[in-house]
Amino acid sequence: MTPAQLEALLADVAAGALSPESALHRLRHLPFEDLPFARVDHHRHLRQGHPEVVFCAGKTVAQVVGICERLAEHSGTFLGTRATGEMASALEQRFPGTEWNPVARTVHLPLRHAAPPSTGSILVISAGTSDLPVAEEAAVTGTAFGHQVDRLVDVGVAGLHRLLSEGERLTGADVLIVVAGMEGALPSVVGGLVAGPVIAVPTSVGYGASFGGIAALLGMLNSCAAGVTVVNIDNGFGAAAAASRILSR
Repeated sequence: MTPAQLEALLADVAAGALSPESALHRLRHLPFEDLPFARVDHHRHLRQGHPEVVFCAGKTVAQVVGICERLAEHSGTFLGTRATGEMASALEQRFPGTEWNPVARTVHLPLRHAAPPSTGSILVISAGTSDLPVAEEAAVTGTAFGHQVDRLVDVGVAGLHRLLSEGERLTGADVLIVVAGMEGALPSVVGGLVAGPVIAVPTSVGYGASFGGIAALLGMLNSCAAGVTVVNIDNGFGAAAAASRILSR
């Protein structure tokens, strides 16, 4: 939406020709900004509660920087997933406050005066150290979306006592994201121990018969623990976005 269009909309509201509710409805669906390589959705925060997130894979450094520049100008923040070190370096030069997480492959420019988390807590649980890239993507996303995030690492079913010793942290979390590869059994175990929502994330970690995460995906989809929700393989971002929607209702 251009400044002229916004001014005309506000003028209609001021003149009584348009109700504030109708104006809000238009603002929820209208504005995006055309770039030569993208259409940046500046009103996603208004519609969904969070700004648009940049999936950096497949984009050039210049494209990522260009999109992040527009997001930062309009919302004061940006989050990019599946970024490279080269992308992070370019963004750090352009925005000195950018946070680069090489494990999660995320780039995040936090809001300068962000409100403290107040919408509930997320516990991100990873079965093994090899699952950390996906788990960290979920944790960074949850933090960027304004939630309190805790991490519980390397508690897979090969040594179940490691998980069982953390009962207080498990039951104290409002939403749990459980990240596992191999056979993907950990979310079922967690789902049988807690009352809170459990979001399972299969990873592509495992030997040949894991089929790049399909074995874990099918194991989680067939969980005998009622109520476990499953996202796509390696989709830590999607799990955190789902957790945020649960907590924000």
